[in-house]
Amino acid sequence: MIFVILGTQDKPFTRLLKMLEEADIDEKIIVQAGYTSFSSKKMEIRDYIPKPEFSKLIEEADLVIAHGGVGTIMECLKKGKKLLVVPRLSKYGEHQNDHQLEITETFAEKGYLIPVYEGDDIKEKIKEAENFTFAHYESTSHSFAEKLSTYLGL
Repeated sequence: MIFVILGTQDKPFTRLLKMLEEADIDEKIIVQAGYTSFSSKKMEIRDYIPKPEFSKLIEEADLVIAHGGVGTIMECLKKGKKLLVVPRLSKYGEHQNDHQLEITETFAEKGYLIPVYEGDDIKEKIKEAENFTFAHYESTSHSFAEKLSTYLGL
C-alpha cells in the first residue's frame, strides 16, 4: 500500500495527485488530502485522518509519498519508512515560498528520501524506491536531553 500525505496546508496540491492519477500504479493508494479536492477512481482520498489512524497508515505503508513538510518527513524517518517527497512549489500556488524544496534537497543529500521534482516520472521514482538503500535516521533528541540534564545538574 502507498500512503500519500499532502499535509494540512490551506492551499491545494493537485499536482501530486495528477501525477499519481496519470501513472499506471497497481498498488492500493490511500491519500490524506487536507484542503485538496480531487476525484479519483484509482485512489482512496480522504480529507483528514485522525492521528492514531494516520500513524498506523504510515506504519503499514510499503511506501510513503509526501509533501516536503518537516513534520511529515520526520515522522516517516523515525518509523524507518521508504519515502518519496514532492515539495510544494510557490509558482503553482501550493505554498507561500519554496522552503519545502530546500528541505527536500537537504534530506535527499543525506540519503533519507528520494525527491520527486518537476518533470520526474513518479512511477520510475516508485520503482527506484524498491531497491534504494535509504539512510537510517537516528534521533539525537534523547542524547540532547541527557546532555542538557547533565549540564543543568538534574
